[in-house]
Amino acid sequence: MSVVIIGGHERMVTQYEEICRSYGCKAKVMAKEKGGFKKKIGVPDLIILFTNTVSHKMVTNAVAEAKRNHVQIERVHTSSASALHGILEQYCA
Repeated sequence: MSVVIIGGHERMVTQYEEICRSYGCKAKVMAKEKGGFKKKIGVPDLIILFTNTVSHKMVTNAVAEAKRNHVQIERVHTSSASALHGILEQYCA
């Protein structure tokens, strides 16, 4: 299963990737918006939005891409490791 994580803390990017790997998921983490954001999202199985640490523009772009490509999107206010564990238990277990 491929997962794109949008938002979160930059210092936790490797931890997010390791957590996803432990559930058998391939992860791409975008803590900040950079050029070509829409193209970098691609067509994953799941998009996780950490809404507390992401700009409104990134949320809007991510939701638009998810709708266009028929991708599931999960919004979480907190960007903690335990929140990511909770989401991945629902979708990857």
